[in-house]
Amino acid sequence: MSDIVAEIRELRVEIDGRAIVDGVNLRVRPGKVTALVGASGSGKTTTGLALLGEYPAGARVAGDVRLTADGPVGYVPQHPAAVLNPARRVGALLYDIARAQVRHVPRAERRAAARERVLRALSDAQLQDAEALLRRHPHQLSGGQQQRVVLAQALLLGARVVVADEPTTGQDALTKSRVVEQLAAVAARGIAVVLLSHDLDVVRALADEVLVMREGRVVESGPVERLWRAPRHAWTRRLLDERRVPVRDAVDGRPVLEVRDLTAVHGTTTVLRAPRLTLRAGECLAVVGRSGSGKTTLARCLAGLHRDFAGEVLLDGSALPRSLRRRGRGQLAAVQYVFQDARAAFDEHRSVLDQVARTAVRLRGSGEREAREEALRALVDLGLPEGLARRRPGELSGGELQRAALARALLARPRVLICDEITSGLDTVSRRALLDLLVGLVRDGGGDDLSLVLITHDLDTARLADRIAVLDAGALVEQGAARRVLAEPRHPFTVDLMEATTRLGVESRL
Repeated sequence: MSDIVAEIRELRVEIDGRAIVDGVNLRVRPGKVTALVGASGSGKTTTGLALLGEYPAGARVAGDVRLTADGPVGYVPQHPAAVLNPARRVGALLYDIARAQVRHVPRAERRAAARERVLRALSDAQLQDAEALLRRHPHQLSGGQQQRVVLAQALLLGARVVVADEPTTGQDALTKSRVVEQLAAVAARGIAVVLLSHDLDVVRALADEVLVMREGRVVESGPVERLWRAPRHAWTRRLLDERRVPVRDAVDGRPVLEVRDLTAVHGTTTVLRAPRLTLRAGECLAVVGRSGSGKTTLARCLAGLHRDFAGEVLLDGSALPRSLRRRGRGQLAAVQYVFQDARAAFDEHRSVLDQVARTAVRLRGSGEREAREEALRALVDLGLPEGLARRRPGELSGGELQRAALARALLARPRVLICDEITSGLDTVSRRALLDLLVGLVRDGGGDDLSLVLITHDLDTARLADRIAVLDAGALVEQGAARRVLAEPRHPFTVDLMEATTRLGVESRL
C-alpha cells in the first residue's frame, strides 16, 4: 500500500437513480500508467474525474476516493482549449503558477526562479521553442501544443497524478507517437498517469495496467500484455478484435465531383491548394492528413460551407455555387455533409426522428407523414431502434448520434456523401460498426448512385477507400489508388505517416 498514490474503493455514482459507475476499484502507483478502456458511456471519464473530486451535477456518490501523495491531481482534457484562458498569453498563464511557488526566494531572485520553473515544466511536457510559445495566446497553438501547455500547468503545480482524457482522439499517427512519448516521459519522472482512451494501440504501447469498463463496471483488469494475449471476458475480446476492411482496387467510373485549381483562404492566409481532384461514381475517396492540413477546409468547400476560395467545384461537369445559400434544392441534396461532432449538429430540444425526417421534407418535398415513415425505416436500417429514434439527442450516445446524422444525410438521396472524421472519438466496437455501414452503403447498396468522401487522420480507416488523397500543410501532396498509396507511398510526408502508423502498431505489440 505504501507505493499507492491514489485509490478508489467501491465507487458508485448515480444520476436520477441510474448507476453510471457501479462498484469500481482502482489503485494508482507512481511511475505507472493505468488505462481505463471501454465504449462511450462505460464510465471511464466519471471514474477518472472522481480522482479530482469532480462528479456530474446532481449525482449521488458512494465509496471512497483517497489520495496519499502530496500535490493536486492534474487533468489533461480531451479539448484543452476549453480550460485555457483565450485572453491571456501562455507565459502569463504559467508565470501566475510559478510566482506563487517562489515567494520564499529573495525578492531579487524571484523572477529568475519563476522563469526556471516555467521553462523546466515546458521541457518536461516536451514543448519545443519555449520562448516563442510563451508569447502566444492559446488559439495560436495547435491542439497538441495546447494539450502540452495544460500538462505543463499540472507539472508546475506539483501534480503526482495526471489524468489524461482521450489525449489522442482525432490525432494522426505522427501526433499519437509524440503523445505516447510525452506521457511516457511524465511517468518516467515518477508521476502516476491515468489514461482514459479509446485508442487501443496507444493503450498497449503505453499502459502498465488496464481496466476494461462496460456499463459502469470493471469487467476485467490486469497487466496490459496478459489482457491482450489472453482476454477472459467476452467484451474484452470484442474490443480487441482487429478485423480489418480489405483494400480493393480503384473504381473506374465517370467523374461525379471535380476540383479544379482550388485555392482556399482564411482571412488573408492561404490554407489549401488543390490543383485537381476527382471523385468518381460509386467510389470512396479518403482524404488523409494531420490536424490543420486542410482536410476539413476542402470538405467544406465541396459542401458550400466555405466560400472563400478561387477555382471550381463541379458536380456532373457543372460548377457548383461557392456558397450554400446560392445552391438550389437539387444541388443541396446532391452533396451532403456528416459532421465530426454529431451532437452539435442536432437541436437538443427536438426528437432525433423529427430532425431526420425534416431532410426529406425540405430537400425532396415529401409530406410530413411520409417523411417520418421513411426516416424511421432509415434509422432502423442503420441500427437505431424506434425507441431511441423518438428520443432527444441528449439521450443518445455519440455512436448512436453518428448513425442518426448518417440517416439524415441519406434521406436527401445524395450523389456525394462527405463524412468528416466521423469515427474519431468512438470506441473500437462503435467505430467498426460505423465503418461497416459505410462500406455497405458504397459497395453493396449504393452502386453508382452514391460516392463517398471520407475525411480522416487514420490510415487504418482510409483502408476502406478506393483512392487516397494526402494533404500536408494545406497542399495536396499525393493521390492515387489506395492499394498503391498504402503499399508504396511516394511523398516524404506520406512515408512518415505510414512509418509512424507502423511504428505505433509495433510498439503496441512489444
